[in-house]
Amino acid sequence: MAVKTVASAVSNFGASAKAKLTNVAISGAPEDQLRGPLEALLHDLAEIGGLPAKAINLVGETTLDHLKTRPDYAVTVSNALVGFIEVKAPGKGADPRKFTDPHDKGQWDKLKSLPNLLYTDGSAFSLWHDGELIGKIVHLEGDIEASGAKLAAPTTLLPLVRDFLQWTPIPPKTAKKLAEVCARLCRLLRDEVVEQMEVDNAGLTALAQDWRKLLFPQADDAQFADGYAQAVTFGLLVARSRDISLLGGIDHAAQELRKSNSLIATALRLLTDDATNQEALKTSLATLTRVLNEVNWHTISKDKLTTPLPKSCSQWSISLTRPCAVRCSSGPPALLPQMSSWPTRPLEPERSCSAFFAGSH
Repeated sequence: MAVKTVASAVSNFGASAKAKLTNVAISGAPEDQLRGPLEALLHDLAEIGGLPAKAINLVGETTLDHLKTRPDYAVTVSNALVGFIEVKAPGKGADPRKFTDPHDKGQWDKLKSLPNLLYTDGSAFSLWHDGELIGKIVHLEGDIEASGAKLAAPTTLLPLVRDFLQWTPIPPKTAKKLAEVCARLCRLLRDEVVEQMEVDNAGLTALAQDWRKLLFPQADDAQFADGYAQAVTFGLLVARSRDISLLGGIDHAAQELRKSNSLIATALRLLTDDATNQEALKTSLATLTRVLNEVNWHTISKDKLTTPLPKSCSQWSISLTRPCAVRCSSGPPALLPQMSSWPTRPLEPERSCSAFFAGSH
């Protein structure tokens, strides 16, 4: 059996992609034709990069134009989520900052909250961490639609893919960093809830109705989404402050949390135990649990902020106002005082993901 090389992997990718993109009998969007060839390429590069042959799994999503928070692939390595891949039509490029199409621009505004994201249009590849470009955009040598087996790659392709596949969450070591991470992921969850409410997700619509009946009669869908995201993020933080692992899923974390905080555990479970809701929100929920599982509350609780944090989300590209939520030495702040003041205090844009973190003191 021939030894796999980057050159052979990219050549096979080019031949397979050209066959699909030029086949008049195949229907569907051009980016959909890249899926099969791209999956084969990623598996080949993973193996060439040193991963076991079956360690990587690309979980593809059905193309739904109205969902902007759902990338084309979620990628796991040895059953652990490492990141997401967004595939664009050939010719669009892999720099989302330059997209002009309203859908693509709106999608990037949401997806840039993801901690590890690979963009590609078949001809170019780029890696993004929390909206920041890592390294340089890699351009293949040739035309994905015409070069076929002659398609080639520079030496920078394999390192980029290896960096993507080897990603692991970096534990926040300071209160400031934890607040930044939580606000960004909370916003991602809020955006996904808003999107699902707009397409009349039955489970979340029913939950929103109960939310209004029991808690906040005046809350509209956007306010429900905001409160939902805050409560779930808060519940997961409480679990980590009790050294409860999130790797077993939110249900497991809620069960363990019941042993020390039944109120928060019950709230967390009620908000997330519907299987259809978990499926609908899997991009944000999976990312939240993967990243927050690395939080070491014993380290965070020792940190004290000596300088004020920016109060405008435009300064941070996150929604964050005050650091009190991560300064409390005994764990996250109480949720109920925050919630009790929420209906009578309109959520300003810069507070929308952080009223839960902000506090009034």
